[in-house]
Amino acid sequence: MANRLTRNSAILAKIEATVGVDAAPTGAANAMLVSNQSVTVLSASNVDRALVRPYLGGSEQLLGAAHKEVQFDVELVGSGTAGVAPAWGVLMRAAGWAETATASTRVDYTLISTGLETCTIYYFDDGVLHKLLGARGEWSARLNVGGKPVLSFKFIGLDGGDVAQAAGTTTLSGFKTPQVVNNANSQSIKFGCTHANTGAPSLAGGTPYTSQGLELASGNQVNYTPLVGTETVDMTGRDITAKVMLDLSAADEVSFLSDVKAATLRSMGMVHGTVVGNRVLVYSPSVQLTNPTKGEVNGKRMIGYDLRVVPDPAGSGNDELRIVTSF
Repeated sequence: MANRLTRNSAILAKIEATVGVDAAPTGAANAMLVSNQSVTVLSASNVDRALVRPYLGGSEQLLGAAHKEVQFDVELVGSGTAGVAPAWGVLMRAAGWAETATASTRVDYTLISTGLETCTIYYFDDGVLHKLLGARGEWSARLNVGGKPVLSFKFIGLDGGDVAQAAGTTTLSGFKTPQVVNNANSQSIKFGCTHANTGAPSLAGGTPYTSQGLELASGNQVNYTPLVGTETVDMTGRDITAKVMLDLSAADEVSFLSDVKAATLRSMGMVHGTVVGNRVLVYSPSVQLTNPTKGEVNGKRMIGYDLRVVPDPAGSGNDELRIVTSF
């Protein structure tokens, strides 16, 4: 028996200097600390020959256009040093974000619509290396009470080949231990707050609300496009959404319901973490509350909302969400 184990896996990721050209990530410099990983080693559009012959039986299929996909989670926590980018930053860059580090202060992830980067991903599965080239991805974030803060990624990449190869040694010291999302470690979600894009990160003003936490989803439209002469993985759209479950007074529920009916836009933010260098701030200047629902926790009435996270009407775009870490 081969006795290969699913735990003997490793994922490496590195930004490509040229789109679709192997960036050759290494275990020493580019290893990701992940969980819940999976790989689709060949997602192909097979072509059935559908031959007519004087007997029953199917026809073989021809391998059509093919690509690879990977999914995994990383813990949403800073680098441990203020102003130093976290090791998972490369994944954000390949999912439609720009990374800006301010020395000794903060690292900002801001959205972009042009100049989108790609990465090479190596997925080692106990002795087999699957390569993804020109990879772009979508993401979701979960900061739910009682759980660890998590970024979930799904990447689509060109088929860079497969080879029997061990992962070798990986260095994971750049990944820090997160704090559980709870009352001691997390600040309340604020609506109507502001955030300065310079200096020490914080949320000013606004009204804090007790909640079960915050969930976000990128809504990135990422597709593999095969053409005669080239094949690409393209990101052609973005529609960020979120979910919250709030502990509201009767008056607050009525006020929020009025905002839902009027399609009112509010700012929203949340800070998680108490350890310097590891904290995370999420801020949107413009969210719309939709689809109010009644919920309960241990008999306690909660009110849930879906959120549309949209560009600031007073801005110039690419500003609907900002994630700040390592402060």
